[in-house]
Amino acid sequence: MIDYEAVLSPRVKAIAPSGIRKFFDLLENMDAGDAISLGVGEPDFVTPWHIRDAGVYALEKGFTKYTSNAGLAELRREISRYLRRRFALDYDPMKQMVVTVGGSEGIDIAVRALVGEGDEVIVPVPSFVCYGPIVSLAGGVPVFVETKAEDEFRLTAEALRAAITPRTKLLVLPFPNNPTGAIMERHDLEAVAEVLRGTDILVLSDEIYAELTYGGHHFSIANIPDMYERTLVVNGFSKAYAMTGWRMGYLCGPQPLIKQMLKIHQYAIMCAPTTSQYAAIEAMKNGDGDIQMMCKDYDYRRRFLLDKLRGAGLQCFEPRGAFYAFPDIRSTGMTSAGFCEQFLLKEHVAAIPGTAFGPGGEGFVRMCYASSLQNLSEAMDRLERFLKGIGR
Repeated sequence: MIDYEAVLSPRVKAIAPSGIRKFFDLLENMDAGDAISLGVGEPDFVTPWHIRDAGVYALEKGFTKYTSNAGLAELRREISRYLRRRFALDYDPMKQMVVTVGGSEGIDIAVRALVGEGDEVIVPVPSFVCYGPIVSLAGGVPVFVETKAEDEFRLTAEALRAAITPRTKLLVLPFPNNPTGAIMERHDLEAVAEVLRGTDILVLSDEIYAELTYGGHHFSIANIPDMYERTLVVNGFSKAYAMTGWRMGYLCGPQPLIKQMLKIHQYAIMCAPTTSQYAAIEAMKNGDGDIQMMCKDYDYRRRFLLDKLRGAGLQCFEPRGAFYAFPDIRSTGMTSAGFCEQFLLKEHVAAIPGTAFGPGGEGFVRMCYASSLQNLSEAMDRLERFLKGIGR
């Protein structure tokens, strides 16, 4: 018999399973007609028809071969135009960009290309679950910096400065943020930039929710003078265009860095899915109206959910990005995991404990409002009943 424990990589065995998956597994065993999920971080919209049609047309035309490793030249040119048009970011499509299998691959190849044994990577938390494990798999050390509700879950210059050591190689900037809905405004990013000046620390700016910013416009740290040369920007199509299953993302940055990251992509992936790339071209060319429509709808749901949470007696700072609310449940006396487990078992509503997103998440839960208004309304009615039932 093979001793599988002995042959597995210690780094892989040391990584804990995602804290989100447990609640999806419980939800699957419930009556689908009664259960409501506020847990899945995915648009409830279907990919707009004109984008789907472009993918179908690519198949009909037989465009089923490999593309360039970096992605179709036409797609990279359209991404370059899009970034210039929407965010005033200027990247050479032939030298400073690689099309990836979702934004997740962009994060992975960036970390693997930059992080060596013992290098430290600063990760503000709560944040998306992938950063720490990817750093650990590369041999690096994730350094978690807790953001605070009183700071609207923004990374402060003071907290960043305190976390930097001679081993610090990279700062992850996951804003707009999953799970908190926090954003970093220009003045916040300028304060971060001031801390980084005079160091060799690079920035990985995960801007997958850039288009889902409410009450203002997303600003990238790469727009700040002398930050462009040290910043890698990850973005994609999943959230803005409701294209999660198409697995399309991209990574942009200084040419010397992208050149090395492309090598990892070449050997590990070859190229992003061809059909998806043709659909993405259509999204870049003609999808601005889709973004506007979906963002307007999310904004209405955001305000609805926030009002209902506060009306139920739960404190919740106003999320200004992504499609999540992060209410404070400490007044119930329950842990985040206990709250979510009981809410799911008693009321058949799935939310995700804040602890799934790293240190600093205890006492909070993530609720995704990328769901129908009918589902959100019913879920909030059940929340009020649940809170009364626990004697709050």
